[in-house]
Amino acid sequence: MFEQTYTQIDFTGIPFKKGEYESCIFKSCDFSNVELSGSFFMDCEFLGCNLTMASIFKSSFQNVKFKDCKLLGLRFDKCEPVGLSFEFKDSILDHSSFYQCKIGKTIFKDCKLQEVDFGGAQLGGVVFDNCDLFGAIFDNTFLEKADFRTAYNYQIDPESNRLKKAKFSLQGLPGLLNKYGIEIE
Repeated sequence: MFEQTYTQIDFTGIPFKKGEYESCIFKSCDFSNVELSGSFFMDCEFLGCNLTMASIFKSSFQNVKFKDCKLLGLRFDKCEPVGLSFEFKDSILDHSSFYQCKIGKTIFKDCKLQEVDFGGAQLGGVVFDNCDLFGAIFDNTFLEKADFRTAYNYQIDPESNRLKKAKFSLQGLPGLLNKYGIEIE
């Protein structure tokens, strides 16, 4: 499909057609628990969509934007890794996984990322702009030049993650020093 717009389609009742979607827009569509595996999305936008627990095994997302979306429990680590690139704005990604994903320079703006797994991921230059990272997992994560200045509720161990030239605010220091039991006032 090329340059198509899909509005208010409930794919939980209508089967989603697996295929290639290029420059398509999905508005207020429900993909919750829908099988999207093996589909290809390039230069697409998802606006106000619900993709909670959708199966995205071997799906390809290249230059895809998600805005005002609900993306609970998505396994981005099971996507096709080649060309994986997206942007998230005003979206909820709680309990999703980016385990070992290479998604450098991704922008997360005004997103809720509670208990998201970023373990082993390549996040060089990623921006977490006003994002809630409560319980997010950062373990052996490449975070060089990542921007956490307006992010909050994160816990990152500087000894088990690469943080060279990453940016943090003074208010974020407790999230870096928590493991040492230091009290910061």
